[in-house]
Amino acid sequence: MLTHLYISNFALIDQLEVSFSEGLTCITGETGAGKSILLGGLSLVLGKRADLTSLLDPEKKCVVEATFSIERYGLQSLFEALDLDYDSITVVRRELLPQGKSRAFVNDTPVNLNVLEEIAAALIDIHSQHDNLQLGEGDFQFYLLDALAGNQELVINYQSTLSKYKKTLNEKDQLLLLQKQSQEDYNLNQFLFNELQEANLVAGKEEELERKRTLLNSVEYLGITLSEIIQLIEQEEVGIMDQLYRLRQLIYGLSQKSDHFDSLSQQTQNSVVEIEDLLEASKHHLDQLEADPETLKHLDEQWDQLHSLFLKHHVNSTLELLKIKDNLEKELEQSLNLEQQYDKVNNEINSLLSSLLSITEKLKSNRNKAIPILEKEIKKYLDQMGMKEAQFKIEMKSTSSFLPFGSDELTFLFNANLGGEFKPLKKVASGGELSRIMLAIKSILSQYKKLPTLIFDEIDTGVSGQISDRVAEVMSALSKNLQVFTITHLPQVAAKGKHHLKVEKTTLEGKTFTRLRPLNFEERIHEIAIMLSGNQVTPTAVAHAKQLMN
Repeated sequence: MLTHLYISNFALIDQLEVSFSEGLTCITGETGAGKSILLGGLSLVLGKRADLTSLLDPEKKCVVEATFSIERYGLQSLFEALDLDYDSITVVRRELLPQGKSRAFVNDTPVNLNVLEEIAAALIDIHSQHDNLQLGEGDFQFYLLDALAGNQELVINYQSTLSKYKKTLNEKDQLLLLQKQSQEDYNLNQFLFNELQEANLVAGKEEELERKRTLLNSVEYLGITLSEIIQLIEQEEVGIMDQLYRLRQLIYGLSQKSDHFDSLSQQTQNSVVEIEDLLEASKHHLDQLEADPETLKHLDEQWDQLHSLFLKHHVNSTLELLKIKDNLEKELEQSLNLEQQYDKVNNEINSLLSSLLSITEKLKSNRNKAIPILEKEIKKYLDQMGMKEAQFKIEMKSTSSFLPFGSDELTFLFNANLGGEFKPLKKVASGGELSRIMLAIKSILSQYKKLPTLIFDEIDTGVSGQISDRVAEVMSALSKNLQVFTITHLPQVAAKGKHHLKVEKTTLEGKTFTRLRPLNFEERIHEIAIMLSGNQVTPTAVAHAKQLMN
C-alpha cells in the first residue's frame, strides 16, 4: 500500500507531500491542472526514463520518494533475490541531478533502473486506457486464466523445464556437429596413433639407435684397431707390458735402496694393473665384436621409420612424437566419449520431454476447469456495469508445440450484442467496453492474487449516466481488497471514494505551480457539484452532489 508521496522540483511541482490510506482514493481536477504531471512524477519511482526538461528549477535536483507498507505482499524472497534489505515499510526514491545523472534507492540502497522497475512492479500498477490493449495479448490472458486455475507454480515449473529442454536440444545439435567432425578425423587420428604406437617410442630413442648403428657400421675398423691395441700392449720385448715390467723392476730396485722411492713403486704397480685391465677389456671387446648385417638392417629400418615420423609431424625428437601420440590418444578418447555424451543428452531430452507433456496436460486440465468460471465472473461484472447483452467467451486450442505458457493458444472473444458474432476482443470492443472489461478482470484477479496498489488513469472515460454509477460501485468494491486510486472526471465515481484529492494550479510570484490538496466533506460536495454543473455551482448541483455522497 502506498502510504506517502513526496515530490520536489518536478515539472510544475515545486514541492508536494501527501499521505494516503486504504480504500478508494479519487483524484479530480480541471483539464490541464496537472494530473498527468502527478502520474509522471510517480512513474519516476517505477523506473521510467526522465530527462532534464522534467526539472522545474534546472539548478536543483528533483526528488520523488514513495513510501509503501508491504507487510502483506510477501516480497521477502524478491528482496532477497535482488540482494536488498527487506523492510515492511519500504521507501523507494529517485533523484534527477542537474548534471543529467539519475540515481535510485530502495531503503537507502542504491539500485539500477532494472531493479527499481522489478521492485516497483510488485508495489504499484498504473493503468490507463492504453493498457486496455493488454486484453488482446497472450501473456496477459494466460496470466489471468492461470490465476483462477491455480497454475502459477505449474507455469514456473513448465518454463524452467522448457528452458532446460531447449538448452539440451542445443547441446544435442552441438554434439551432432562434433560427432560429424570427429568421424571425419577419427580414422586419420587412429592411423596416426597406431603408427606411433607400433614405433615403440621411448624418450631418447634416436640417440640409442644412432649409437648401435654406428657400432655395427664400424665393426671392421674396430676389430683392426682393437687387435693393434692388444699387439701394442703385449708384443714381446717391445710391447707396453714388457716395458712396464722392466720399468717396475727398475723402480723396485730404487725402493729397495731407499723408501723415498716407495711412491714411485706404487704408481708403477698401479699402471701395470690398469694396462693389464685395458688389455683384458680390449680382448673382451674383440671377442664380442662381430658383424651382424640383419641387426644393422633392422636398426636402419627403425632409423628410417623414426626420421620419416619426424618429417611427417614436423618435429625433431622422439619426445615431441610422444607428446603428439598422447594428444592423439586423448582425441580418440573424446571421440568415443561423444557417443556416451550423446546417449546421455538424448536420455535427458526424453526425460524433459516426458515432464513437459505431463505439465502441459495438467495446465490444460486446470484451464479447462477455470474457463467457465472466468467467463461467468466476467459476465456478472459486465451485467453489473450495464453491458447485459454483451457476451464473453474464451477459446482455447491445443497445439503440438511448446509455447511460452504451455501447448495451449488462447483467444478472448467478445460479442457486444445479442445475436451477433463472436470475434477477437481486441478487434471489436470499443474503448469504453475495454475499460469496463479490464475493470472486471482486475476485480476478479483481486480475489485470487494479492495485487499491488492500483491507479486507474481516467479508465472510466467513455461512460456516463447510470453506467457511471455501476463503474463506481465496482471500483468501490475492488478497493475493499486492495488500495485503489482513480483519476476521474465522473462525479459518480468521485462520490464513491473513501478519500478525495484535488489537483489544482496556483500562481505565486508570477510562476504557476501544481498542488495536490485533500478535500474534507464540504469541499468534496462543492467539487462534485462543480463536476456536475460546470463552474457555476447551483443549489440543484449541490443537492445532487449530496445525494451522490450519501
